[in-house]
Amino acid sequence: MPTFETTRRVPFTADEMFAVVADVESYPEFLPLCEELVVTAREAGSTHTTLTAIMSVGYHAIRERFTSRVTLRPDRHEIDVQKIDGPFARLSNRWRFRDVAGGCEIHFHIDYAFSSRMLAMLMGALFDKAVRKYTDAFEARARSIYGAARPTS
Repeated sequence: MPTFETTRRVPFTADEMFAVVADVESYPEFLPLCEELVVTAREAGSTHTTLTAIMSVGYHAIRERFTSRVTLRPDRHEIDVQKIDGPFARLSNRWRFRDVAGGCEIHFHIDYAFSSRMLAMLMGALFDKAVRKYTDAFEARARSIYGAARPTS
């Protein structure tokens, strides 16, 4: 039952980092293991937007697809993801962004378990290594979009 949690400071605002993580359609361009991501539904509420997204992940000959519900709360700088279906018995993750002097603090948490032992043996260590690099990948993406770091007021 792997769980990974990290908090880090980056030289971008909470709004900027929220925008990078919320742009799920761009994940195949920079996120480890992500080969394709398609948003199949989008519902806008008064305080949040909910997406249904199908992500295809792969490494060499191993390919898997899973569907998630992504809830975006821009006013609160929160993103929550819950598994709908796919190779996971359990998958949830959350992002929290908080402005601090010189940038923002990112809190990332993921909790997952593969539904089959075979898949856990094949993908477990690789997936674990990839999720530990997610915050690095999103920070690098922010640098490519926003350029050099600048202090916030």
